[in-house]
Amino acid sequence: MEASETDAPAAETAATLSDSGVSSSNLKFRSWKLTGTPGGSDWAKRSAARAMLRAVGFEDEDFGKPIVTVACPHTSATPCNAHLADLGNILVDAVTERGGKPFVFGTPVISDGETMGMEGMRYSLVSRDLIADCIEMMHEGYSADGLLTLGGCDKSIPGALMPIARNNSIGVMLYGGTILPGHLHSEPLTVVSSFEAIGSYGAGKIGMERLLEVEKHACPGSGSCGGMYTANTMASVIEALGMSVPYSSSHPAVDTSNNISAKKRLDCIESVNALFTCLERGIRARDIMTRPAFENAITVMMALGGSTNAVLHLLALAHEAQVALSIDDFNRVAARVPLIGDFKPFGKYVMEDLDNIGGVPMVMKTLLDAGLLHGDCLTVTGKTIAENLKYVGSRPANQDVIFALDDPYAPPLKHVIVMRGNLAPDGAVIKLSGKNVPEHRGPARVFNSEEEALDAVLANQINKGDVLVIRYEGPRGGPGMREMLSPSAALVGAGLGKDVALITDGRFSGGTHGIMIGHMSPEAAVGGPIALVNEGDIITIHPYEQTINLEVADDVLAQRRAAWVPPPLRYPTGVLAKYARCVTSASLGAVTH
Repeated sequence: MEASETDAPAAETAATLSDSGVSSSNLKFRSWKLTGTPGGSDWAKRSAARAMLRAVGFEDEDFGKPIVTVACPHTSATPCNAHLADLGNILVDAVTERGGKPFVFGTPVISDGETMGMEGMRYSLVSRDLIADCIEMMHEGYSADGLLTLGGCDKSIPGALMPIARNNSIGVMLYGGTILPGHLHSEPLTVVSSFEAIGSYGAGKIGMERLLEVEKHACPGSGSCGGMYTANTMASVIEALGMSVPYSSSHPAVDTSNNISAKKRLDCIESVNALFTCLERGIRARDIMTRPAFENAITVMMALGGSTNAVLHLLALAHEAQVALSIDDFNRVAARVPLIGDFKPFGKYVMEDLDNIGGVPMVMKTLLDAGLLHGDCLTVTGKTIAENLKYVGSRPANQDVIFALDDPYAPPLKHVIVMRGNLAPDGAVIKLSGKNVPEHRGPARVFNSEEEALDAVLANQINKGDVLVIRYEGPRGGPGMREMLSPSAALVGAGLGKDVALITDGRFSGGTHGIMIGHMSPEAAVGGPIALVNEGDIITIHPYEQTINLEVADDVLAQRRAAWVPPPLRYPTGVLAKYARCVTSASLGAVTH
């Protein structure tokens, strides 16, 4: 049947689309809902939407192109994300070059490092789920076809991947890249150097002049904190998971002139190519994010010496991907994986050093050859892990950034361990980082906030052998499960890192090291055992037995429980109140739905 006169514009547009060479049948699989189908029954209905799209640059031929949402959590508030607008522009150009139409947008970003030790830190973990919700809204609201997400500061990385998994989208996540190390008199520095300098200053070990020198040299430009802290840990495990392109997790954000590095520019191009491969083949997130893929991610985390925050975020990602993963799976995987990375905060090196010897693919190749990875897991490249690593070299000789598997930095179960006991029946997490801590037994020093504990450390009120208990800082009680880097770094700076334990229902920064146990579950705010600890109670920690116990008789604990009164919510209104009402336990990933 011939087109009527009223159908002529639609027919003309359809002809234009056909002439453009863009195949909309397999790439533009759902954004017709937004633009309408040229020549179709919905074309006239979507005219007003197209009118608005023309105002932002759409031409006739663009209505047949796949729409790609580009999540760009840029802010000038933190070096971790300050350059993401530049990366977003590169992604936008690359999507356009591949025949797509990009929709770029931002999200909130809360810097862990900058808000550490203050009220603002309560918004950090909250921002992970808010970022995920924002990305979901934009992608689903516009019925986009493909999704590219950027991440920089800690929570923006899992927050950028969670919505891709949540809706089983076709998407790729790209890490903004690591910061280059700072230097002071040839000494390499990271932001944690500054936190530990605060403790050294408080202990009288350094003066204000030295403190200021470290402050001025720790962070030389854009990029996420340089050691194997949370950002670099999560970037590495997401690459191992298969949801970002090979090598991208170790590439620096910028060069020494603070311009986007050539490697990171290439990561942008490769990420766009990977997205279009997934669009062409219909590869969705849950085709990649399988249980074996999560085991690969945990394996790489344990081998590199990653942050305890990876436990929290991988549980949340598995929840979004509908993969059965529990906190106890981390010990099961850790039992066969030695610690082979020598990275800050416990070691000598930073992410740039790993990049210089082959990056995460080199580590994965070493692990794969030893039978420690599932090589048949699919990735966003359209290839399996084994195919991606086929031509990657194994661990190079004459370097000590990555140790040999048969002569590791530390044996299995000497890094991140999940612990249980009468003080944490639902689990807690310790990061040993190879340290020999057969037992720590000491009196509890109880604090109901991070600020109280930090003040005590800086006032030299903490003694060797003590166990600092910082409670009501969990997901619900905080709310927001703040990181305890300020008091833990102050302990290390004061020379107490090997002699004082710190336990909390809050979290620890990836920059934390020492005898630190976080994620105590159930948390104090819901009546967990940590809420029942009194000043001076003896706490026994057995990392190798994976236990943490309070040496108080059961009948005494029962009396304390009967007398315990739930504290009121710290925030009766606003986003923190909303979060406190819906967040789950840290042992479940502190998810909100």
